Amino acid sequence: MPRTTHLGACPLDCPDTCTWQLTVEDGRAVAIRGDRDHPFTRGVLCGKVNHYLDAVNGPDRLTFPLLRVGPKGVGPASFRRATWDEALARVASGLQATIDRDGPEAILPYYFCGTMGHVQGWTMGPRLFAYLGASRLETTICTAAATAALRSLFGASVGFEPESIVEARLILLWGANTLSTNLHQWPFVHEAQARGAHVVAIDPLRTDTAARCDEHIAPLPGTDAALALGLMRHVLDAGAADRAWLEAHTVGWPELEARLADWPVERAATECGLDVDVVRRLGERIATTRPTAVRVGLGLQRHRGAGQAIRAICALPLVTGDFRYPGGGALCMTGGHYHVDEDAVVRPDDMPAPPVRSINMSRLAAALTGEADPAITSLVVFNANPAATVPDQTRAHEGLRREDLFTTVLEQRWTDTCDYADVVLPATMQPEHLDLHSSYGHHYTTLNLPVVRAPGDALPNTEIFRRIAAAMGLDHPRLRDTDEDLARQLLRGAPVSFEELRERTYARTTGVAVGSAPFAAGGFPTPDGRARLLDPELERHGVDPLVGYTPPVEAADPELAERFPLVLVAPAGRFIMNSTFASLPWHVGKMGPPRVHLHPDDAAARGLVDGSAVRVRNDRGSFLAAVAVDGATRPGLAFTYKAYWPRRSPGRTNVNAVTAVRDTDLGGGPTFHDTRVEVEGVPADLTDVNPTRVEELVPEH
Repeated sequence: MPRTTHLGACPLDCPDTCTWQLTVEDGRAVAIRGDRDHPFTRGVLCGKVNHYLDAVNGPDRLTFPLLRVGPKGVGPASFRRATWDEALARVASGLQATIDRDGPEAILPYYFCGTMGHVQGWTMGPRLFAYLGASRLETTICTAAATAALRSLFGASVGFEPESIVEARLILLWGANTLSTNLHQWPFVHEAQARGAHVVAIDPLRTDTAARCDEHIAPLPGTDAALALGLMRHVLDAGAADRAWLEAHTVGWPELEARLADWPVERAATECGLDVDVVRRLGERIATTRPTAVRVGLGLQRHRGAGQAIRAICALPLVTGDFRYPGGGALCMTGGHYHVDEDAVVRPDDMPAPPVRSINMSRLAAALTGEADPAITSLVVFNANPAATVPDQTRAHEGLRREDLFTTVLEQRWTDTCDYADVVLPATMQPEHLDLHSSYGHHYTTLNLPVVRAPGDALPNTEIFRRIAAAMGLDHPRLRDTDEDLARQLLRGAPVSFEELRERTYARTTGVAVGSAPFAAGGFPTPDGRARLLDPELERHGVDPLVGYTPPVEAADPELAERFPLVLVAPAGRFIMNSTFASLPWHVGKMGPPRVHLHPDDAAARGLVDGSAVRVRNDRGSFLAAVAVDGATRPGLAFTYKAYWPRRSPGRTNVNAVTAVRDTDLGGGPTFHDTRVEVEGVPADLTDVNPTRVEELVPEH
């Protein structure tokens, strides 16, 4: 058969949402490349996705349903092959038994961004569980604090138009390792830099991005709001606050101005562990440079004061009036610009969905070990690998191992979470199903159509949930909606139709023009169109309503520091995406074994050298790693890359064995970067990595 080419969307949890071009031969994808015509991603794929077909065509794909016949936590040896009818009957009976015995709220669907697609990720599964009256999942594990902060400040997740950053004269990449986590924004930053813009990386670590910037400022983790307040104070002292714009388009400026009296540059510098002249020079640049663009990353919202940090950073260009100008203002996420209402599709008007309790996904370890009442006795996991990704891993595994917990996992390949399942159902990957994608980093919507055969008996998530509904005897017509039906429902109110996207693949759908300044005259999506430096609604949640600073918990605890002197952060690696790709040979080979990066002073104080085997520990647990001694960090601060699979790691734990179940001030997000540890040497053979072979990951046919 002749080769054909097809456009589609990358499904990964990344702000860039690339459009790709697949080459297909005889129903199989044989090549992948970026679409050169896409205005934002411009034909480039990241290193991870250049090897995406390793995942699609890999020999470890799950191709048939599996039922557990042995103990939990062991792996594929505890499972046998089953037919779809057999597996669906087991899932239906397990869910119904929970409903009859414990009530429907004892069922918890657990899902997140294994795909960012609205159809496969966020509609039919949640719709089924809403209809059943299952507990509602609070999807907090990534962007919850930032989303809540942006909603408080701007009314939604909105900001400057990302392509307009080429017009900026000063760019702050704040907590954003752009080259690893927002690659396609970098060419626009680089163009601005070539035009003379000064680019500053604000990050506790000297990342690849920081190395390419004109300046790197490294505050202590969790102190970003203090730095923002100090910079605002310098702007105020310099007479550079745009009072006319503030009066016209914000609420709470007089109160914030009064608060800034308590935040001289000297205080901010001390709180952040920075030289005062560094803060003062940056404040002077901000005071004198228009337009200034602040591109805010999501890693900085992984500590207790995350909501206030996002509010304070994004308030800085409100004070300077930079939203007046193309290329000026702040941007964290673009999702609020889209006309997609997932909740209306999950809970359509013609389908009953009773009010139910909510369970915070970041607190899964606590929810499965006594925090939830009534107890969760059925868990359905899709688009997620919580056994690898949730905080307090030891306790999470204890909960997943409960014999009274009936667990169903929809997966593409065998993961840590599959080890604890009762039923594993094979799911399709992106080239094998229909999906619809907006973006949280640009303004284009993309339709992805199935263009290759699914392996074996694998089915799309949506079809699996339709079949579960049928097996349970549920006959509401909304539970039979096709994927195309769901996509059309999601596009109601959007300025583009399903037919247009089927013809064009992608379209700009937010109504924000390229290169524009969407909030030059205010018009934020708040009731009065003003940004809220003061938000009285926050008082109901016990949060200071005025933009301010909440310090971290463990990082700022001097007593804890005596036992655990190192603050540990866990940023994203370049070659794995959350826990996706963490079992694939090319990606794992590029990442190497788990490492903990130490400043040379900290390594020397412990008698450690590059390559030393160590245990990283605190009162919650520990993980094994090799030491990497480098200057990317500062004394007292260690880092390790997140999302290695425990089952493929030495000691069968990863960094989440030491992270805590603790909520951010806004949104109930996790605090992965607010962790104290000690690092101690162990015998070298304990950290020898012997990656699990593919045949050990795939149950026998």
